[in-house]
Amino acid sequence: MKVVLFCGGLGTRIRDYPENIPKPMIPIGLQPILWHVMQYYSRHGHHDFVLCLGYKANVIKDYFLKVNPSSYSDCVITDFGNRVELLGERLPDWRITCVDTGVWRNIGQRLMAVKHLVEDEEYFLANYSDGLTDAPLPDIIDRLKKSGKVGCFVAVRPPFNFHLAEFDREGAVHRIRSSQESEIWINGGYFVFHKSIFDYIREGEELVLEPFNRLIAEGQLLAYQHEGFWRAMDTLQDRRVLEDMLEKGEMPWQVSSNGSGQARS
Repeated sequence: MKVVLFCGGLGTRIRDYPENIPKPMIPIGLQPILWHVMQYYSRHGHHDFVLCLGYKANVIKDYFLKVNPSSYSDCVITDFGNRVELLGERLPDWRITCVDTGVWRNIGQRLMAVKHLVEDEEYFLANYSDGLTDAPLPDIIDRLKKSGKVGCFVAVRPPFNFHLAEFDREGAVHRIRSSQESEIWINGGYFVFHKSIFDYIREGEELVLEPFNRLIAEGQLLAYQHEGFWRAMDTLQDRRVLEDMLEKGEMPWQVSSNGSGQARS
């Protein structure tokens, strides 16, 4: 199943990171977050990626053009580097299609720009490329197929706590409670779509606004509630959290090839 990755945005909420690096290329450990997202899909058996590029597209292309498998795998080096034998787990055999979808396009229009690359797929996957999860992908795909609906997104709890205030029009407060006690769910940025999703997107529209509302009106949108791990990298603090987890060896997003547990880093 093909995986569409949206990699072209400016990442304005994390722009205090060096501006010569697009958001998907900001590293978590030794690898960019985009690599971690692709590993998640690859370990579930999906190796065919369509990258919707835009801002600093050349940086992302150069990364994949210059990947050296021996830099990331155990190896035996002989003849002063002229011969390299890879040991253990090798890099996956990914097929990566890079498409420059423009700097200023929104997510919906980036998806429309690669329609010709996925329209022969009955179902395809899509992702914002800035968040990590241990959501059970095979179950999510199966849930959508059995429902007969057009689209599904992973719904998650906000990863941070805040106070919800309820008050009347005069400002008199009736209740304050933790967001963790509420029924708030947010879009986690992991999608599964039937190919008919393109029938719901018009020129210039963002994906989760008008198109999703059309799906909702027809009862064609499914939310998969995931109570497990999820974290988006929207700020430098989010990156620090993910970095700290990786340094401690706590990487729930690195599922094993059978879709469970934690894989080798």
